Amino acid sequence: QAVGADAFMEFRVLGKGGFGEVCACQRRATGKMYANKRLNKKRLKKRKGYEAALVEKRILARVHSRFIVSLACAFQTKTDLCLVMTIMNGGDLRYHIYNVDEENPGFAEPRAVFYTAQILLGLEHLHQHRIVYR
Repeated sequence: QAVGADAFMEFRVLGKGGFGEVCACQRRATGKMYANKRLNKKRLKKRKGYEAALVEKRILARVHSRFIVSLACAFQTKTDLCLVMTIMNGGDLRYHIYNVDEENPGFAEPRAVFYTAQILLGLEHLHQHRIVYR
């Protein structure tokens, strides 16, 4: 079933990158929350990032792990390529390292072990599927 931008209602920006930004969005038909990575076509063309975007799309479509976001759908608008992915609650790791307690960046060893285990399980899943990426 074809999906376009009108199928989603966008909310706040979750993060920004070199080619665009990631916003929280909600599927109008189901109410389910996702993360929409909007890649600006002009920036992709200028920086020769089309191939990297397609590789990322293919990888996200193949990955099904609790520790890695996966692709729900992809579509394009006049200005953007959009990768709609599962959303991970809690924000990114960089936020937790630097912004939770600005006076004491980082976290205690048990929490570091917990996050490290999750990262390793995600990497293991990628390696089991013979994926090496970034």
